[in-house]
Amino acid sequence: MQAEAHINALTVKHSDLDKLINSEQLRPIPDTITIKQLKIEKLKLKDEIEKYSHL
Repeated sequence: MQAEAHINALTVKHSDLDKLINSEQLRPIPDTITIKQLKIEKLKLKDEIEKYSHL
């Protein structure tokens, strides 16, 4: 049950990062470095979600 709660928390963080990325991309002059860093973090979360999903 703890793994499920952890997956849910990671999913929320993943969704929040997606919103931040979209928000940054909509800016008149998006910060590409920030977008890249957010996408890397989002991918790390996705990998961690996958890892815990297969337990």
